[in-house]
Amino acid sequence: MSVSRTTDTPRRLIPDVTVARLPIYHRVLLQLSEAGVASVSSEELAAASGVTSAKLRKDLSHLGSYGTRGVGYDTDYLIYQIARELGLTQDWPVVIVGIGNLGHALANYGGFASRGFRVVGLLDADPARVGEKVLAGPNGESVEVRSIDDLEDVVAEGDASIGVIATPASAAQAVCDRLVAAGVTSILNFAPALITTPAGVDVREVDLATELQILAFHEQRKHLRPEVPA
Repeated sequence: MSVSRTTDTPRRLIPDVTVARLPIYHRVLLQLSEAGVASVSSEELAAASGVTSAKLRKDLSHLGSYGTRGVGYDTDYLIYQIARELGLTQDWPVVIVGIGNLGHALANYGGFASRGFRVVGLLDADPARVGEKVLAGPNGESVEVRSIDDLEDVVAEGDASIGVIATPASAAQAVCDRLVAAGVTSILNFAPALITTPAGVDVREVDLATELQILAFHEQRKHLRPEVPA
């Protein structure tokens, strides 16, 4: 069944920097809820999220959530508000292309289903991978790896709007082009290569090597002797 992703309700204009922090608040709030915390102050939530309380209050004000003086924020209601704003209360079908070590790890990640993302297709160019069963379904069921030749069919059958690329760099752009042509409008790219998309298609790049290099830079700075002024 196709899920409608449109609404007649006007959407708030939320700054990109705030959108980037909402998943952090959501994760922290889920942990608090699981620990039985019914309400949380802005100071407590900000500290756990690694931001200032002023920044947190401003971010949450974009959702129309201001908390209660002396009480703070209702944990479960704030979880709902953020989940609704992020679109996590909907069902988002996802296809993953490239079922190597990284693709396997992504497919088996249990956090997808609990946050509204349903893996509906796994694709790989290696004939040896085709037919393999991977535990990637929303209820722990297995999903069969299909040939990259079936990409368009898999996207259509699953009504997928989000594609995850976990292929070698040399294949990333071609896979991206096929996903877009098949109707995918959001892409999460783990391949170590920049990809280009037409207007209207959102891309998030996740280069693990680059992230490690940034950490290496900061690690090196910790051990460098401070320069002595001449």
